[in-house]
Amino acid sequence: MSLNSPLFYVIPEETVRVAKAAFPKGNCYLLLRDTFGPLFHNPDFQHLFSHPGQSGEDPARLALITILPFAERLSDEQAADAVRSRIDWKYLLALPLTYAGFDPSVLSEFRTRLVTGNAEHLLFDSVLTQFREHGLLRDHRRQRSDSTHVLAAMRALNRLECVGSTLRHALNCLALVAPDWLLSLSQREWLDRYEDRFEDYRLPEAAAARLALANEVGRDGSQFLSAVVATDAPAWQRSVPAVETLHRVWLQNYTWTEQGQLHWRANDETPSAGQYISSPYDHDARYSQKRGMTWIGYKVNLTESCDADLPHLITNVETTMATTSDDAVTERMHEALKQRELLPEVHLTDTGYIDAELLIESERQYQLDLLGPVRGDYHRQASEGKGFAAT
Repeated sequence: MSLNSPLFYVIPEETVRVAKAAFPKGNCYLLLRDTFGPLFHNPDFQHLFSHPGQSGEDPARLALITILPFAERLSDEQAADAVRSRIDWKYLLALPLTYAGFDPSVLSEFRTRLVTGNAEHLLFDSVLTQFREHGLLRDHRRQRSDSTHVLAAMRALNRLECVGSTLRHALNCLALVAPDWLLSLSQREWLDRYEDRFEDYRLPEAAAARLALANEVGRDGSQFLSAVVATDAPAWQRSVPAVETLHRVWLQNYTWTEQGQLHWRANDETPSAGQYISSPYDHDARYSQKRGMTWIGYKVNLTESCDADLPHLITNVETTMATTSDDAVTERMHEALKQRELLPEVHLTDTGYIDAELLIESERQYQLDLLGPVRGDYHRQASEGKGFAAT
C-alpha cells in the first residue's frame, strides 16, 4: 500500500448541506469537525507507507476512524458500515455522500502498521497538540494518575488446563511447520488426548485422577521436548515460539526427582505471579489483584488533567505487566509528560505511586509536587503501641 491517495480536507458542499439539514440542532461529530477541522494530516503518516504501489485509504481518515469506534463501542465491521452509511461521520471525515466505504480489514491493517512502525503514540500526541492549540490543555497545572486493569484476550486457565493447552498448541504448530517429523514421533494416545481443547468441565474431578492426568501430560511433553532437542532433529525447531513456551511452562509446573522421575509441583512450588505463564497464547499476561479485584492481563496507568475550569483530558498512558507496582511507573510518567511539555505543578496520586525517594526526586528533577497519602506504619511497634513507631 502506498500513500498516493488524494487529500479531502475540504468537506464536499452536498455533504455540508445534507448534514446541516439532518442535524439542525447540531451533532457532536459536526461540532468536532467545525471546532478542530481535520485532526490528522497525511504527512504525519508518510514514514509508514511506501511511495510505489497501489494507493491506499487516506491514513488521516483511517486514524480518525480508528478512534471513533471506541466512543460508540463498535466493531471494525460496524465502523466500516458507519463510514458508509452515516451522514455525521461523512461530515466529520470530509467524505462525499456517495462514498461506498472500504473492507473492515483495512482498519486492522492500519493499526498493525502503526504498531510495527513504532507509531502507536502518533494519534495520541497529535490529538494532544490540537487540544493545546485550542487552549483546552495547559501545562504547569494539576494532573492526577491512577492505574486499572486490562484483561488479556484469552480464557483464564487453571494449571492443568494450562499445561494441556500448551502441549496441544506446540503439537499444532509443529504439525504446520514440520508435519513429517511430528508424524514419526506421535503416538496414538496423543491424538485422543490433545485433539480437543483442554477445558476444565471435561477433565477429571477427583484430585487423584487430575494428578494422574497431569503426570501423563508431563511425560508426553517431556518426550516431545527430548525429541526436539535430539541431535537428529532439525535444529531450527528448537526456536519455534510454541516449543520455547512449552519448555518454560514445563519448568514452572514440573520438577524431576533424583531418580529422574517427573513430579507435578505443588501450588506453593510454582513461580510467583510475576513470572508464571498463565496461557500459551499470551506470554506476558499475568495474574494480579488491586482493590479486591483479581484478573489476568495487564495494567494501564492513566494520567489526566483535573483543573476545574477546563475539560479533564488524558495526558499520558503507560501500559505495564499486571504485576508491575505503581511506584515503578511514577518516574516514567514524569519523563513522558516532560517530553510532551505537559509537566504539572502538582501531580495527584494514590499511595501506590509514592515513596520517600520519589517525593524528593519529583521536586528535584521535574520541579513538581508529588502529592498523595503515604503508606501507613504497619510495623509491630506501631500496631502494638510499644516502642518507637516510625512517626
